[in-house]
Order: sequence, then structure tokens, then C-alpha cells
Amino acid sequence: MEQTFKDIYEDFEPNRDTYFFKVGNGGMISFHGRNYNIKKSLSEDQLKLLIRDSMFVRISSNCYVNVDKISSVEKDHIRFLDHTTGSKIVSVPLWKKQTLQERLSQRKQTVVH
Repeated sequence: MEQTFKDIYEDFEPNRDTYFFKVGNGGMISFHGRNYNIKKSLSEDQLKLLIRDSMFVRISSNCYVNVDKISSVEKDHIRFLDHTTGSKIVSVPLWKKQTLQERLSQRKQTVVH
């Protein structure tokens, strides 16, 4: 039986695969996911589309988290849980925590309906 492996670098889709991303200088984006960190250079238009995607919430000047990938929001961090690789965390300022929790509750209500 032939096994097929997904090449995350070739088949990469930020809104499906990314837990969070950070915007660097010159359009360089650092994507963080389950078991990878990928740096890609995006055009200004590509970056605008990504930032405007409703799946991502800005939590700091250069960091955006994928709301669908969050497992919990704790005191000062967000946890992304993956049962095979453990968890990844990213800090969240307290002033952004409320906005994020509202988005998470909206997401849960949307899923229920």
C-alpha cells in the first residue's frame, strides 16, 4: 500500500494550517503551525488579504492568531493544542483577551447554529 505524505511547504494554506503568524519587515511572514515554522515573503496585496481574513485576529502589532485553532485562552496566553505534538502557546495582552474571547464565543455560536 502506497502512503502519501502531505508536503506542508508545497500544499501550505495559511487559514487551514496556521495557528498564528507574525509579520516581519519587507513582507516576510513567519507562519507557525502544528509542527512547523515557515517563513514566506508575501506581496502587499497578499498580506492585506491574509490580515483581513475573518479567521485571524490581531493580538499584537505584528501577531495574528487563527481563531479556529485556539484550544483555550488562559491568563496571559493562548494555547493551541494538538494531540500528537503537544501544545504551542503565544502571549496575549490582557487588553486583547476580551476581544479574543468574544470572537471565540461567536465562533461557538456559529458552529452550534
